[in-house]
Amino acid sequence: MAKKLAVIGAGLMGAGIAQVSAQAGYDVVLRDVTDEALTRGTDGIKASYDKFVAKGKLDAADAEQALARITPTTAFDAVADADIIVEAVFERVDVKREIFAELDRLAKDDAILATNTSAIPITKIAAATSRPEQVVGTHFFSPVPMMALCELVRGQRTSDETLAAARGYAEAVGKTCVVVNRDVAGFVTTRLISALIVEAVKLHESGVATAEDIDTACRLGFGHAMGPLATADLTGVDILMHATENIHTESQDPKFAPPESMRRMTDAGDIGRKSGQGFYQY
Repeated sequence: MAKKLAVIGAGLMGAGIAQVSAQAGYDVVLRDVTDEALTRGTDGIKASYDKFVAKGKLDAADAEQALARITPTTAFDAVADADIIVEAVFERVDVKREIFAELDRLAKDDAILATNTSAIPITKIAAATSRPEQVVGTHFFSPVPMMALCELVRGQRTSDETLAAARGYAEAVGKTCVVVNRDVAGFVTTRLISALIVEAVKLHESGVATAEDIDTACRLGFGHAMGPLATADLTGVDILMHATENIHTESQDPKFAPPESMRRMTDAGDIGRKSGQGFYQY
């Protein structure tokens, strides 16, 4: 099994992917553009390991060894000997394509190039490389250490071998996989949650019901673990707005157009738990 992994982006998702991978025995290079971003990422990983240790879910020695397997760096060429490279940066196709063009230049010939995008078609990202058959979507869920799902997405030219390698990796870090065989914007999960969240926001902004009651209806009526507006706050209203915009741009389906209040909340910085204010106060 491939044991060398590189993660591009040390934010919440990238750090989480690095954390579960190191815990599963992978040697991980965690790359970001600034030392500050890397410090935030590695501090978050250590704090998460400490919580697992305190709850008796992880041995302290194992946590220490896992943390030691993560090498933070600002050097892009540190990805050169990785068997699998997972990109986990901001949801903008131009940013991702730029990164994949650089990965195409730096990564070894047989490396798997994976993107953690939740909404951008894999084919668009893969087209920035000379090896689109080695590009695959590995869509993890937040918080990565807690969420059991990984959505594997085939681009137009993703090979069976690449998909199998991506599945092997995701299962090795403890995830259950679903496979998206057609590269539609938003895949399966983001299309479903975006449609639900957009409708929930419309009901809320038009005064039909409170955020609490909309979420309670989904939890108790449909068995959801968390309501759509609480989910938006957890994920980030801004992140979900960009995801729905990507799906809307690609599909031209009006049900994915972000509601006005979602745009204004993003403009104001009221983007959920990370800002202290979203559909709820934190």
